[in-house]
Amino acid sequence: MYTDSVLLESRSARSGVAHRVEVLDKVKALAFSTGSAQATTRDVANYFEVPLKTVEKVAERHREELANNGMTLLRGSDLHKYQTDTMSVSSEPESGYPQRRSGLTVFSRRAVLCVAMLLRDSVVAQQVRNYLLDVEESARAHPGVEAVRQSTEELRRTVSTLAVGYGSLDRRVGNLESAGAELGAVLQELGPVIGRLSARVERMDDRVAESARRTARTEQLVSAMSQRLADMGEEMRAMRGELRGVVRAVGAEPTVPPPGAES
Repeated sequence: MYTDSVLLESRSARSGVAHRVEVLDKVKALAFSTGSAQATTRDVANYFEVPLKTVEKVAERHREELANNGMTLLRGSDLHKYQTDTMSVSSEPESGYPQRRSGLTVFSRRAVLCVAMLLRDSVVAQQVRNYLLDVEESARAHPGVEAVRQSTEELRRTVSTLAVGYGSLDRRVGNLESAGAELGAVLQELGPVIGRLSARVERMDDRVAESARRTARTEQLVSAMSQRLADMGEEMRAMRGELRGVVRAVGAEPTVPPPGAES
């Protein structure tokens, strides 16, 4: 049977009851900085009503145990996403401008419960441990009730997870709707410009088509003239051949007119 001192001293004992995160809400509402199920170090300190440094020391001394139960150091894209969610959910930021940071420690509900089993001088943590011990004793005395309670708790966690996912999806849909509205306004402004450009392009197409037709007709005329000139050349060669035949037949030589004579 667990006792308060056992929970404070035994890591294996804490591990055996770390899943009973529902006791946190039974003692006091755990407020998160965002709609996600992650509490900052300040959130945890506010819940247990202790200085921020106290939680930081506990996190440093028991880092491995808390990390195994859901304490995470956010960096890079994960940190950016968390800060974006914080600014989108919180209506009263702590300062006028978001502060740049290289990392941020956040706690799952399971990690917060582990902190409750490690804090000695917090009244709220003591209440959590007392409630936790009562739940464990009741579970041993009434196993059927415990099975129902576990099923109910699993359902509650599922609903909570779905609610968080819906909140994120709702924000994304809202962002898409806003972007769609802005795009619609831009397209509406560009509509007349696009219409004028389209009309100019159509006129240019008509001119190009007319130029193509004129070029085709010109090519046809040039081709006909070339053919006519070729035919005239053949006719002239035939006439020269006939003239030479006549000259030979009469025995006459072609007379070359003197220079300056009229033709």
